[in-house]
Amino acid sequence: MTDRDWLAKAFSAAGKVAPRATSPNPRVACVLVRGGKYAVGVHKGGPHAEPQALARLDGRGATAYVTMEPCMRFPGKRNPSCAEALVAAGVRRVVCGSLDPNPKVRGKGVAYLRRHGIRVEVTETKDAETLNPGFFSRMRRGRPWVILKTALSLDGKAAAANGRSRWVTGPAARKLVHAWRAECDAVLVGAGTLRADDPALTAHGAGRDPLRVVLAGRKALPKNAKAYPCLVYKEPIKSMLKDLSRRGVGTLFVEGGPKLHASFLKAGLVDEARVFIAPKLLAGATDPNAGRLDLTLKKVGGDFLFRGTL
Repeated sequence: MTDRDWLAKAFSAAGKVAPRATSPNPRVACVLVRGGKYAVGVHKGGPHAEPQALARLDGRGATAYVTMEPCMRFPGKRNPSCAEALVAAGVRRVVCGSLDPNPKVRGKGVAYLRRHGIRVEVTETKDAETLNPGFFSRMRRGRPWVILKTALSLDGKAAAANGRSRWVTGPAARKLVHAWRAECDAVLVGAGTLRADDPALTAHGAGRDPLRVVLAGRKALPKNAKAYPCLVYKEPIKSMLKDLSRRGVGTLFVEGGPKLHASFLKAGLVDEARVFIAPKLLAGATDPNAGRLDLTLKKVGGDFLFRGTL
């Protein structure tokens, strides 16, 4: 196997860990290769990946393939240094998928390894950021990775004529949204959604519930909303995102309604969008569960044509 193959194996192992298992720290894996044998170590919120791999295979003369630069000591760090563990084990070579974006660590692990005679290669593959978008966003930009989720009818409505948006999509789509919530550190809605739909904002058993956040306006919020207890912000979005980042929130799932979405889009603060299109027409309807249509879908150039009968 080539270096690329071994590194891909490390990324595959790290990707099997639940996104929030290590939050606010990144998911990391190490594949240790020596004499035709290999061992895999994966950080799942406890011991780091490198010492796990070293516990399974003698590191003398081995090559370690790590998804991220081995960590170094810094004030407040609780786990031992992985770079020091690799040196102590006699590892000969280290291949990293990226440098650590944490400014307290970036480059220091690599420098330590090289000072102690270990050959180090850093590939800076995009896989590292894809694996841990929230961690990279917090470290580089001081804010969470923002995922905007919305559900629209065919005529572009996110709610019925009376303002209610429950439920535009069907059970399968809602189940998927619950799984997405479990994968994110926090979920956000605006005050309007809280008043109109009174959402619980939980993962509904799909996993650990996210931190629930409400961006409130001037009016008082309901006193017994299902989303309580939650964090309530009345300050600008950018200030809210910085505070959430300081609290360790790496991924923010923005649900809410069109006004909240427009605020994020206008500010250029959306990193990813997940949009459901429900096969129904809601203009003038007072029930978001209005009759669904049997549709066909065809791609026309760069657009999509939905065609169905009423």
